[in-house]
Amino acid sequence: MTITTPKATDTTPLVPAAPPVTAPETDATVTFSVDGIETTVPKGTLVIRAAEQLGIQIPRFCDHPLLAPAGACRQCLVEVWAPGRDGNVAKMPKPQASCTLEATPGMQVKTQHTSPEADKAQHGVMELLLINHPLDCPVCDKGGECPLQNQAMSNGRGATRFVDVKRTFPKPIAVSTQVLLDRERCILCQRCTRFSEEIAGDVWIDLQKRGAAQQIGTFDTEVLGFVGDTPVGASTLDTSGRPFASYFSGNTVQICPVGALTSAAYRFRSRPFDLVSAPAIAEHDANGSAIRVDHRRGVVLRRLAGDDPAVNQEWISDKDRFAFHWQSSPDRVTTPLVRRRLPDGTRGELEPCSWTEALDTAAAGLQAALAPSGAASPTGVGVLPGGRLTLEDAYAYGKFARTVLGTNDVDHRARPHSAEEEAFLGHVVAGRTLQVTFGDLVAAPAVLCVAYEPEEEGGILFLRLRSSVVAGRTRVFSLAALASRGIERLDGTLLAAAPGTEPEVLDAITTGADDDLGTAAQALGADGAVILVGERAATVPGALTAVLRLAERTGARVAWIPRRAGERGAVEAGTLPTLLPGGRPVADASARVDLAAAWGVDELPGTPGRSADEILAAAASGRLGALVVGGVDPADHADPALARAALDAVPFLVSLEVRRSEVTDLADVVLPVAPPVEKPGTFVTWEGRPRPFAQALTTTHLSDFRVLDRLADALGADLGLMTLADVHAELDQLGGWDGARVAAPATDPAEPPAVPAGHAVLATWHQLLDAGRLQDGEPYLAGTAKQPVARVSAATAAAAGLTDGDEVAVSTDRGTITAPVQVTEMADHVVWLATNPRGAAVRELLGAVGGTVVRLAPAGPGDAPGVTARAGSGLAGDAAEAVAGVRVDEEERA
Repeated sequence: MTITTPKATDTTPLVPAAPPVTAPETDATVTFSVDGIETTVPKGTLVIRAAEQLGIQIPRFCDHPLLAPAGACRQCLVEVWAPGRDGNVAKMPKPQASCTLEATPGMQVKTQHTSPEADKAQHGVMELLLINHPLDCPVCDKGGECPLQNQAMSNGRGATRFVDVKRTFPKPIAVSTQVLLDRERCILCQRCTRFSEEIAGDVWIDLQKRGAAQQIGTFDTEVLGFVGDTPVGASTLDTSGRPFASYFSGNTVQICPVGALTSAAYRFRSRPFDLVSAPAIAEHDANGSAIRVDHRRGVVLRRLAGDDPAVNQEWISDKDRFAFHWQSSPDRVTTPLVRRRLPDGTRGELEPCSWTEALDTAAAGLQAALAPSGAASPTGVGVLPGGRLTLEDAYAYGKFARTVLGTNDVDHRARPHSAEEEAFLGHVVAGRTLQVTFGDLVAAPAVLCVAYEPEEEGGILFLRLRSSVVAGRTRVFSLAALASRGIERLDGTLLAAAPGTEPEVLDAITTGADDDLGTAAQALGADGAVILVGERAATVPGALTAVLRLAERTGARVAWIPRRAGERGAVEAGTLPTLLPGGRPVADASARVDLAAAWGVDELPGTPGRSADEILAAAASGRLGALVVGGVDPADHADPALARAALDAVPFLVSLEVRRSEVTDLADVVLPVAPPVEKPGTFVTWEGRPRPFAQALTTTHLSDFRVLDRLADALGADLGLMTLADVHAELDQLGGWDGARVAAPATDPAEPPAVPAGHAVLATWHQLLDAGRLQDGEPYLAGTAKQPVARVSAATAAAAGLTDGDEVAVSTDRGTITAPVQVTEMADHVVWLATNPRGAAVRELLGAVGGTVVRLAPAGPGDAPGVTARAGSGLAGDAAEAVAGVRVDEEERA
């Protein structure tokens, strides 16, 4: 994998491409001229696009290359001559909007550069736009990077003729907690409304009233009728009465050509010309979205979407845009910390110390765990890097574990996982880069989502997929217990399956099946179809095995999409207990010999290591001498209580962290490391695409790989990873593995659990905005997070004595979550809860993951009547039960 790290430079808008070579006209092209320059373009090309290709700039406000033409602002008027029915070229009576006008054969276009008429028309439009504009540029956030400012100078009059009172409105309107609207600045270009409708599918703002009173605004709050996920801090409603809670609203702020829409977090914070800009890659998900980091005096003030057609186009999620304050939060670890032993042998408090003392203390503790003093002493070191690391840092953790500590006990999966998933990753994912890309996804005739929610768990992938759905190219199917709002906006077809029954339903997707299962099989059989598998499939025994069987039957390609930015890179770097870098199996002797030679060591450990859960269990039971932990939160694991018990029980704990956390509070040595904004590195997308980024801020903090290199030196070993170039040289030398791969998983599905009366099977997934640690410090973003709800079917609600809007108590032996009931069309005997909303974390409070049987009862006193059922699809029996996703017990049938 060859990686080139870009230099941190200021980003500037793209300049028009070089003039194309004029090609002969064909049936699919047209030849016409712009300002006397003849050019040939594909049929359907807009005049404004053809002019751009020739390097001719036409002013515009409403035009955007990713939005449908609107002709709303009229600033791009040009003079047009076109052949009439008699074949003679004649001038059109009035100037035409070049952003909506398609080029036709023989057309002659004159822009403001060659036509006084077009120039006068553009001056007139600009004068009209400025009649009610407040001209408050000195206090406007857009000042200094405003197209209206620029074009008022280049295509406007030198003085105003308007002498009346300008229109004013109360300001600003809080469209949401993070987007503010100043209506008097709006020039009615409709970019925001078109984005919300065409791209995001969240229609929350539109034109209001008519004539001189026309304005952009939120819809009348009297429009009611929506019951759904209510955001915490929003009060405005869209056309359906739904409070505005779009995950992509920040894009409207960026594409607004004036200062009408502004960010609450950035408002009045800085001037564009005071900012230093650097290209970067978003660290919140596996998409690798291109972003621009704007900072001032060493503080990041905002992030914008970068322009990358291959990945995120010009859009990013609000999480990528606004959730960056965690990197500079007050709880940053700024100096190494050591916990010294007190005279009585007990552990003292963490105290600041020098790097030399911290590294020596860490080395001594790890050496003691590797060579215990007695036979009864716990032995061995486990390494838990976490899934948020760059490729370079993950590679260093894997190499450190195997060459310095002599163990394969390394696993980055700080989440629910399984041995089946480990085999799946080694067989299908590792070393197989760019097998499925964003381009393949938007060109696919059919996409099946298995244990994956594109909007909640995919972010920008949802927008890319929706663009293809809107264009009529792609049909989406979702295998889940219910259709989320994201799937509904994708016009998706739900293949209902209760948690635990996914393998059964996957095996039932055949061309001979009835209804939607047969339709899905036929669609997946088309050339280019894709199956998207989320990380939640690891919690369902047999699901990943069934996915591979389905792919073999239909010919569809499989793509695995984790949530975290570092997961795919960690797989490639070999931070799995059975996998070495490049997809090399640990159990393959030739792979170990090949890697040992490259690393300059005699041999590598050949015994497959323990998974993250097994490492934690060994530490909790006193069988492990030490842990080296990267950016891991105990709450992320399948069993947070086990993770905390392991951290508390292990004799020696080393933590490499950016901020104070539960791990650092228990650690014996804390080594501070740099966040992404303060170091160069590479994230690897779910596609397997390397996304290198440069260091944006100057800092004294070190990357994880540099800290591990120093720690290895303190242990008397040479890791050989002092610089980024050293890491890249090793990765390039190793390359991929062309030998035998890990065998495909062959896991049998588990029998669905019995569901007694008053109980249900838990379905759950993460929402994009939740209580994750990387969203800390951004209250405006947190205000648009969805409130916790418990979704159940009408039959399940009735059986539990619940109605829509009631409070339900969902409980296990460990704890209880109380949430409002939302009756939803979904599988019976199933309850859905978001995995990690603030104050209602499922794993934390219930100790449960998807497929766990939980109790349902009204939150108040009283019994909850119900029926005994077993969650299952019942495909072996009744086809109707297969669609419902529930198999009823034989006793109940009788």
